[in-house]
Amino acid sequence: MHTVFVAGHAKLPSGMAAKSIYDTLTITAEVDKKYGVIVTASCTLATLHGREFVQQLLRGYSLQDGIEAPVEEIRLHYLGKAGNALISALKDLYKQYEQYTQT
Repeated sequence: MHTVFVAGHAKLPSGMAAKSIYDTLTITAEVDKKYGVIVTASCTLATLHGREFVQQLLRGYSLQDGIEAPVEEIRLHYLGKAGNALISALKDLYKQYEQYTQT
């Protein structure tokens, strides 16, 4: 297998639809082992449209280049209440990826 599965988690703000289902927001990504590129991604936002938007936003980024660019993409293009939670979960995912690459 040429990919790894990485997950990041963050607390959701109150007043969100997903909060009634989950206490935390999770972003998962399938990442190419050699180049660190996000092949596909998913998250636990309540709507399919939101989940697809996040997937499109993250796909193609190489985690070997750091996390600043996709974080900025979320800041610029995701205007929902979960923006900060998405950023926190993405940073947590990156931390998990860094731990993997250092083993």
